[in-house]
Amino acid sequence: MTGVLESIATQIRSGQHDAARKALEGIKPTDEQTKNEVLFLRGYLQELSYDREGAWATYQKLLQQDPDHTEAAFRSGVLCDQCGDDEEAIDLYERCTAHPPAHANALLNLAVLYEERGRLAEAEALLKTVLEEHPNHPRAQPYFKSVESDFEMLVDERTQRDRDKRDAVLDTPISDFELSVRSRNCLKQMNIRNLGDLLRTTEPELLSYKNFGETSLNEIKAMLSQKGLRLGQLNQPVEPPPPPVPAPFRSAANDTSLHLKRPVTELELSVRSRKCLQRLGIATLGELIQRSEPELLAIKNFGQTSLNEIKRQLSLFGLSLRAAP
Repeated sequence: MTGVLESIATQIRSGQHDAARKALEGIKPTDEQTKNEVLFLRGYLQELSYDREGAWATYQKLLQQDPDHTEAAFRSGVLCDQCGDDEEAIDLYERCTAHPPAHANALLNLAVLYEERGRLAEAEALLKTVLEEHPNHPRAQPYFKSVESDFEMLVDERTQRDRDKRDAVLDTPISDFELSVRSRNCLKQMNIRNLGDLLRTTEPELLSYKNFGETSLNEIKAMLSQKGLRLGQLNQPVEPPPPPVPAPFRSAANDTSLHLKRPVTELELSVRSRKCLQRLGIATLGELIQRSEPELLAIKNFGQTSLNEIKRQLSLFGLSLRAAP
């Protein structure tokens, strides 16, 4: 039977739709798996015959019977992708890539949608997965280079924006600050024209100038202190700030009661998992931990992958689902 179904799939792809339709009508499935595959091929035939509404309905019927049918999820995702329903397409692509072996085309299509939303790290990870399995994949190779290029451009743009903002601040003229006439005149005579010039100047350098005393120095230091600045700071090497500590592991991390009011949106969940929680009306971590594993698994389209994802995220906050009765 497998050979017959593969032959029909070939006929559909090659445009022999009448022959494929006749062959499908002649098959009498004897088991559930064959029944599902015949149903998929009917949807595939409808799709390639430009009956997209009929194909969608057939695929959805199949997914209700077999939620883990990867090809049906993928083809449904393609239909959503084509009509511009990106959110549903992402949900379906994520659904059909959750079961190994990974569906290469679903990974690629999902990477495209991620990139369009600026989720470059996730897009890059998906493409790496494809290239690990298919090093010479004709779509993955050039697209991976494109995403890497986008990363570099994004970093360059951010760096340039930060540099422009810093330069704009440093270019602020001294005349914009509330200083006494005496202090402004002294700075002008020292050729200190803007904030950048002032931040490159040290206390000894100011005090060494004729008629510049402690009163003017304290006035300038107070003005800079209000802005979180100090004299001579541009002459010192800047140490990079320490990496931020993830919220779940800060000082209050072990007090689980502090996390119960956190919204579930703070969990790093897939679109599919988030939608399932939305359907249940679960808004906070406190509400989520009142649910048991069987309750979540009973939700339509909610599988073991989503369950493991939620359990892993809850564990970061020292939380867990309610034990099953």
